[in-house]
Amino acid sequence: MIRPGTGIESPLLKLLVNERAVDVPGGATIRDVRDRFKPGADVLIANGAVVPETYAPQENDAVVLIRRGETPSAEELEALLAARHTPGIHEKVKRAAVGIAGLGGLGSTAAVALARTGVGRLVLADFDVVEPSNLNRQQYFVDQIGRPKAEALAGILRRINPYVALETHAVRLTPANVPTIFRDVDVLVEAFDRADQKAMLLDAFASAFPDRPLVMASGLAGHGPGGAIGVRRLGRNVHIVGDGTSAAEPGRGLMAPRVGIAAHLQANTVLRLLLGETDG
Repeated sequence: MIRPGTGIESPLLKLLVNERAVDVPGGATIRDVRDRFKPGADVLIANGAVVPETYAPQENDAVVLIRRGETPSAEELEALLAARHTPGIHEKVKRAAVGIAGLGGLGSTAAVALARTGVGRLVLADFDVVEPSNLNRQQYFVDQIGRPKAEALAGILRRINPYVALETHAVRLTPANVPTIFRDVDVLVEAFDRADQKAMLLDAFASAFPDRPLVMASGLAGHGPGGAIGVRRLGRNVHIVGDGTSAAEPGRGLMAPRVGIAAHLQANTVLRLLLGETDG
């Protein structure tokens, strides 16, 4: 292709623009790409980052052009949801299945994070219903009080990302049903309150699936330093999030900020495991 006004032939660059493979002249800016493929777009993204109009795309860049306020077509929406992801992440996580045992402050928050990340399938299990004291830290709404948490959370997740397949179980988890409910998951998130429930899940899941990772939590109550919440590895396949000491007890309750830190660390640990990035 001849560069306009120069008589000089420019090599063509191969780009992925809003999930469509295209060729553009070498030396084109993302403004030129915008003007050609989506005039009026005012959010310009290359490889997961917002870039200025002067950005010069490179070979095989993934470019996403968004016009603020415009409702995208169903065909475009999934790509736009993942526009700010690190390149290559969405293609990997959309093939994964993650189980979440317990849908309270930890489980509901981790589920929202994983749905926004584009995990392809979530298996959600909790026997409880939404009640008013849940609303200080869990991802529910006043108009959902009295509804089964599994059903209520599924409704929220479908509004966030309709491309995530959801399997819900409004049942109490036991040693007998854990291997059946979570038989197809790649990673399981433990999000219970009680120590005996945590121990039950660990024993049942590890016995049935010794090679699959389990992401647990211990020590996240109160309003202590967020930096004290970390991730440690126990054995080969158990990862524990928390400070290990701050249990919920009289005088130390559960509140959204610290529970949210732990839940997002659980979700981030799941993401790293799905990508094969395990810590020692």
